[in-house]
Amino acid sequence: MTTENQREIYRAKVNLETSLIAWKELQRFFASGAAIYVSDTLDLVEVAFQISEDNKAQVAEWMAAGFVARVTDQQALAWYEADADVWAVVVSPYVLVQYRSAAQ
Repeated sequence: MTTENQREIYRAKVNLETSLIAWKELQRFFASGAAIYVSDTLDLVEVAFQISEDNKAQVAEWMAAGFVARVTDQQALAWYEADADVWAVVVSPYVLVQYRSAAQ
């Protein structure tokens, strides 16, 4: 099996592990600093894959642009008060979360 095939299999696995979950269920991850925001302009699966591949250059670029960051207190509170659902996937030790409004 080629390296590219292995990467595609891993991407598919990450996609299968991505789920819609109530933000309130992720409070302990936020409290521990492990909840990572991913902008809805990015593909959550691709971000998870790049983090798992330790692609520091790409992740740093996203972070510098504000597309990937720790969930802020303001985001957490807004999602909590709205009883929001977020898309989430675990890339240990983090939980990546992506909020998509009902209009999207």
